[in-house]
Amino acid sequence: MKKYTYTEKKDTRSGFGVGLQELGKTNPNVVALCADLIGSLKMDAFKAENPERFFQVGIAEANMIGIAAGLTIGGKIPFTGTFANFSTGRVYDQIRQSVAYSGKNVKICASHAGLTLGEDGATHQILEDIGLMKMLPHMCVINPCDYNQTKAATIAIAEYDGPVYLRFGRPSVPNFTDANQSFEIGKAVLLNEGTDVTIIATGHLVWKAIEAGEKLAEQGISAEIINIHTIKPLDNDAILTSVSKTRCVVTAEEHQMHGGLGDSVAQLLSRHLPTPQEFVAVNDSFGESGTPDELMSKYGLDTIDIINATHKVLKRK
Repeated sequence: MKKYTYTEKKDTRSGFGVGLQELGKTNPNVVALCADLIGSLKMDAFKAENPERFFQVGIAEANMIGIAAGLTIGGKIPFTGTFANFSTGRVYDQIRQSVAYSGKNVKICASHAGLTLGEDGATHQILEDIGLMKMLPHMCVINPCDYNQTKAATIAIAEYDGPVYLRFGRPSVPNFTDANQSFEIGKAVLLNEGTDVTIIATGHLVWKAIEAGEKLAEQGISAEIINIHTIKPLDNDAILTSVSKTRCVVTAEEHQMHGGLGDSVAQLLSRHLPTPQEFVAVNDSFGESGTPDELMSKYGLDTIDIINATHKVLKRK
């Protein structure tokens, strides 16, 4: 098992903020819009350095999406920022009709996704957003795993021609990927080679998968671990290559079981390589108030849950 270490924990939303700040310096067509959450989205630096390219829309998320769609007609590359719940569920009609339908070059950047929003509770802990967004034709869906990868993804999507949903979070998590990485949209990252089981994770669950892989190695189980930062378009080749070797798979995500990464992997395998699969995800439930660690444990999204799912799927090979 390859060893991964980290020297600090950092929130992924700050990776977005730094990436956006860098784009402000290097790409004059990048503009930013925010729905009254500048500090929470870490958009302060971009606003301070590019006041003429920043638009504070206020608590009017639907209007923000409409303005962003219009700005693309003039060649601008708008990055919208608010909480994931407000970025998707509240404005789904506007995204569908004004952005996805016509393939507008809007970057929908969403913070505070998943259970790890914590004490704000179920009304703000959206767990359906990946499903909502990946079902839209033309929409690219990206869910990076740490600060460095979120920064790299933010910079990369400015060069992508078309609508993007970029999902990130509030809590500080292990920052372990390369600070100078090259982020390739649609290309999975193989973190560890293995022969017994494939563990496919996204977002905050990637580090949990690494921890699970280390524990499994101590038990004599060889886990191949893949970081899927781009859920759509999915890296079909990477998944099929791995699963053809291991013949079983565990998917792990901070999202509903229905409609998330695991659902996409299951569809792929059912068409090309029917394989035993176990899901580490929220099982048809809303969240609740609590600390991120408490919620991840209660809803079955912890390291031990990936380990248990691995043992379960191995029995089905």
